[in-house]
Amino acid sequence: MKIGLILRPLLVVLLLALVLRPEWFTPIFAPLAPKGAPVIYARSSLLSLSLSHLGLVAAATLAATIVAVALAIFVTRPAGAAFRPLSRTIANMGQTFPPVAVLALAVPTLGFGAGPTLVALFLYGLLPIFENSVTALTTLPPTTMDAARGIGLNRWQRLRQVELPLAFPVMLTGIRLSVVIALGTATIGSTVAARTLGEVIIAGLLTNNTAFVLQGGLIVGLFAVLIYDALIQLEAFLAKRTGA
Repeated sequence: MKIGLILRPLLVVLLLALVLRPEWFTPIFAPLAPKGAPVIYARSSLLSLSLSHLGLVAAATLAATIVAVALAIFVTRPAGAAFRPLSRTIANMGQTFPPVAVLALAVPTLGFGAGPTLVALFLYGLLPIFENSVTALTTLPPTTMDAARGIGLNRWQRLRQVELPLAFPVMLTGIRLSVVIALGTATIGSTVAARTLGEVIIAGLLTNNTAFVLQGGLIVGLFAVLIYDALIQLEAFLAKRTGA
C-alpha cells in the first residue's frame, strides 16, 4: 500500500514530464537516436497527440460500453435469453477480427483520420464489457432480488435501482480491460492518419530512430498503467460501497 502511494505520484510526474517537457530527457534518449538525427520528437506536440489519443479511446470505450451493456441487459431478460449465444458470437468476432483489417475495410467508407480508428477500437472493446456485464447481471444475490420484488418494484425500477448499481463494479472490470486494450491498439490509428501517439512510434520505425519509439511507447505505457490503476481503485471503492 505504501509503495503504491509513493509510486503513483512518481509515475504521474514522469508522464507529465515526458508529455510537457520531453527535452528534459534528451541525455537519456540521445544514445538511442541515429547520429545526427533528432532525439526528441518535435513534428507535433506530444500533449496534443496525447489528448487526441485519449479522446479516441474515451469515445470508442463509451460507445462500446453503451452497446455492450444494453445488449447484456437485453439477453439477460426472459425475452432476449434466446439471443445470448448469437450476441456472444458477434462480440467475439469484434475481438478476433484484426484491427488492421478493420482499418483497411473502413478507410474506403469513412476516409482517413479518426473514423476508421474509432470503429476498430469500438469493435475490439465490445467483448470484455459484454461478458462482464452478462456475468454481473446473472449472478446478482437472489435474496436481494427477492427483496426488491417484495417491496413492489417493477422490472424497470429493479433494473435501475438494484441490478445496475450492484452489477456496475463487475461491469467496470470489463470497461477497464477494454480501455487498456484500446490504449495500445489506438497507436495503429496513425497508419490511417489518425492523430495518436502511434505517430511518434511509426516515425521512429520509419527512420530507425529508437529514441522516438521509446518516447511513444513510454507515454502510452504510462497512460495504460495509471488509468488501469485508477479504475482498479474505483472498482474497489464501488464494490465496498455496494457490498459486492
